[in-house]
Amino acid sequence: MPIKIISPITRLNGFWRIDVNIENRRVVDAYSSGIFFRGIEKILQGRDPRDAGYLTERICGICSTAHAMASSLALEDAFQLKPPRNGIIIRNLIFGADLLQNHIRHFYFLTMPDFVPGPDKPPFIPRYEVNYRLSKAQSEKIYENYMESIHISRAAHDMVTIFGGKIPHNHGILAGGATVPPTGDNIRMFLSLLSRVRDFIENKMTADMETLAEAYDDYYQIGMGTGNLMAFGMFPHPDKKNDFYFKPGVIIDKKQEKLDTEAINEHVKYSWYKKSSPLHPGKGETQPDTDKGKAYSWVKAPRYKGHSVEGGPLARLTLSGDYEGGYGTMGRIAARILEAKIVSQLMEEWCEDLEIGKPVFTPYEVPTDADGVGMVEAMRGGLGHWMRVRAGRISHYQIITPSAWNCSPRDDHGKRGPIEEALIGTPIEDFDQPIEIGRVARSFDPCLACAIHMIDMKGREKYIEIL
Repeated sequence: MPIKIISPITRLNGFWRIDVNIENRRVVDAYSSGIFFRGIEKILQGRDPRDAGYLTERICGICSTAHAMASSLALEDAFQLKPPRNGIIIRNLIFGADLLQNHIRHFYFLTMPDFVPGPDKPPFIPRYEVNYRLSKAQSEKIYENYMESIHISRAAHDMVTIFGGKIPHNHGILAGGATVPPTGDNIRMFLSLLSRVRDFIENKMTADMETLAEAYDDYYQIGMGTGNLMAFGMFPHPDKKNDFYFKPGVIIDKKQEKLDTEAINEHVKYSWYKKSSPLHPGKGETQPDTDKGKAYSWVKAPRYKGHSVEGGPLARLTLSGDYEGGYGTMGRIAARILEAKIVSQLMEEWCEDLEIGKPVFTPYEVPTDADGVGMVEAMRGGLGHWMRVRAGRISHYQIITPSAWNCSPRDDHGKRGPIEEALIGTPIEDFDQPIEIGRVARSFDPCLACAIHMIDMKGREKYIEIL
């Protein structure tokens, strides 16, 4: 049975390897491997709890605001702290702007080259030269928008800096609320940039998505995954406790149910961590074991009630009733564009809800002992931070990221992770140019920088062959 190894996979965040078995021009088995170790949970131990937001942001530069949000919610849960209304809105605006830049960049920079050949010059070459379906005129139009998207994603980042100070790793989101109060000037600046970004999303990016979907409509069925979806809730409502604009929930075996956070466990049988039974992240451990037999990833295998579940725009829009399309590759891409459109509209409403002169931050004292959980939807799906404070210092911190869910290896029972499952059945036109694998895998918007748990300083190179 031919084995195709793609490592590292380009056009994503972090280092990732995929091994696929191909038989009769179709993928019959797949292995997703995160190939470097992060160690943030270890770094946080013994630190002041207020450091958590700034340090966890360093996990990733493209979705750092999501970690600031989750960490802030964890501290607020632990300290029984409620931010003022303005603080919640400003955090949503910062996070929303960062989400827009992520979705724009993912569509044009990371996804588009899998479907549309770019100009015959770097960075668009070398490339696979198989199975492109758009006309020359369609391709040229999309790449005009591709070049404009560079400036539009920059504008979205500029929006982050208005209330966040800088990007990446903003200083505007923290436990207790936000740091920058609203003024007439910064609201007008924000709305001006938002108008430009929103116009691009609605009139150009959406049209490009429709062109892509029409030419590759079979990809609504290719890359279907497990069919199990999960969302933690995104954009907290400023006036309703525990309410979100995008609702939390789970779909298991086609049945929708309420999210039970106690039903989450992490498996490590096939991950490079010391052997243990599946653990809830509140009790989770991060003890590397680089010589562990049968392991093939630095990503753990989180499961919900034992199920492999997918997160991301497709999951949260389906659970919120905003999307009713398919669960395949093109469905994920379409849902991401639709979500950008919806979020840009919400952000305009949030700006109108800001109250100039009202507080943005609730002061607090750090308790000696406390436990907290911060769960929020990041760009790619459900993000959870579990924290324990003892003697005023962090004694335990565990993080489960969206790409840990989506890019996970097999669990203790041998069940594949969502991307591994989505690759099964993918048709491969040319074994030496497996462009179809990238299309399916990148539709999840993988971020292995987030998913893995610091490169081995000994510099040892480890080669793993899966037969």
